[in-house]
Amino acid sequence: MNATIALLPGDGIGPEVTDAAVGALRAVADKFGHTFNLDTYDVGGSALDAGQPPLPDATLAGCLAADAIFLGAVGNPKFDGEPPDRRPEASILKLRRELGAFANLRPARVWPGLEDGGSLKPEVVKGVDVLVVRELTGGLYYGQPRGVADDGQSAFNTMRYSVEEIERIAVVAFESARLRGKHVTSVDKANVLETSRLWRQTVTALAERYPDVELGHEYVDACALLIASQPSRYDVILTENLFGDILSDESGAIVGSLGLLPSASVGGKIGLFEPVHGSAPDIAGQDKANPIGAIGSAAMLLRQALKLDAEASAVETAIAAALDAGCRTVDLVPVAGQPPIGSKAMAEAIIEQIAS
Repeated sequence: MNATIALLPGDGIGPEVTDAAVGALRAVADKFGHTFNLDTYDVGGSALDAGQPPLPDATLAGCLAADAIFLGAVGNPKFDGEPPDRRPEASILKLRRELGAFANLRPARVWPGLEDGGSLKPEVVKGVDVLVVRELTGGLYYGQPRGVADDGQSAFNTMRYSVEEIERIAVVAFESARLRGKHVTSVDKANVLETSRLWRQTVTALAERYPDVELGHEYVDACALLIASQPSRYDVILTENLFGDILSDESGAIVGSLGLLPSASVGGKIGLFEPVHGSAPDIAGQDKANPIGAIGSAAMLLRQALKLDAEASAVETAIAAALDAGCRTVDLVPVAGQPPIGSKAMAEAIIEQIAS
């Protein structure tokens, strides 16, 4: 295969974890005989620092011309006082909209050996493997009207969903469940919100197309409690934009670290792949970032965007092997007698396993 991948390293630890993902992709290319053309572009705070908008025209053009996009992270506190369209995060909202990427896939698995990495008991999290399917281009984050009142004393946002938007994300969840445990939990707040009532009604109707998949419904507050107490009850969690943003981050507490979590934003012509952890400016440049989420995102890119399932599995097997060998970054519970290693060393350990 000859594929073009747009790289958006971004801010904070973004460039560091992007380097790790690139190393993994190059190891895959060498082992399996592919050619990956890797083109790098500015985005977020790095673009603002260069006197450009958060999503420069050249970056968008490069992304739209690629076969897949890898994003490191965006975000820089020094831009917190800027208007919304001049903040790093504006780049991601615009990019998702331009790509038409309406489905965010966030798997959260507990890797063998990391069962004691979080705050939950090892017996509670052992074997947990959850996929959060989050609607990405609707709801409160995009609804109109929105704004701040003229007197500055109040602000407002609009949560809005259509049947079409709900159906298309539900299809992604049900199709994903067919490849996993055949169970979808649809999460809403139908006892309070009209949008959630439409959500539940639409998902229930669509489920008739999938008689082989079991469907359950939960309110978002109940789901948040149960994720933290009975995570093994879940296979695929389907939910809207705001709820999915929160619940998918909560899953980081289950697996032990946000640094372990990959994600994919798909549904349009081109997929966007990024670790969940954010820019983490407090540890940027210190060789402390966990690269596993980024390398896992590279595996999702191989599987989802390039349809290279064997290559994706090779990356995931390499992650498991490095962890089994006792490799741990500082955010993970160390193996007795083995000190934690840096971001580069962890990436190198995984890349060596891919190449072997």
